[in-house]
Amino acid sequence: MSVTVTKQYNPLAARIVQDTAADKTAQDNTTAAAGTLYMVEIDNTAASGSEVAYFKLADATSCTPGTTAATMVFYCPNGAKRSYVFPEGIVFSLGFSHWCVTGAGESSVASPAGTVAVRYVTSAS
Repeated sequence: MSVTVTKQYNPLAARIVQDTAADKTAQDNTTAAAGTLYMVEIDNTAASGSEVAYFKLADATSCTPGTTAATMVFYCPNGAKRSYVFPEGIVFSLGFSHWCVTGAGESSVASPAGTVAVRYVTSAS
């Protein structure tokens, strides 16, 4: 699994966080700072069978999948890509932590069978 963060200086002074194999493993405090969320893209085209993906993002410096309540939950059907855009941005006051599972419920801890790639764009607060 590989998580990368790329700083983007213009026009938003943003960061692109990319997780090329998002799963039930928490990726804590990915930007090491609070910030504003502008876009989330989920690529579930490598899904196995009819498996859907739920990408969960928490306003937290750390999280525990199955226990931590996600601030936002994003759905992506099997074999598809989905983008969610927030032109005004959504403020995360603590930081960005994420994980990806097969159920929308807070207690869901099963990783998708296929590789799910996720990226999101943030700016520093």
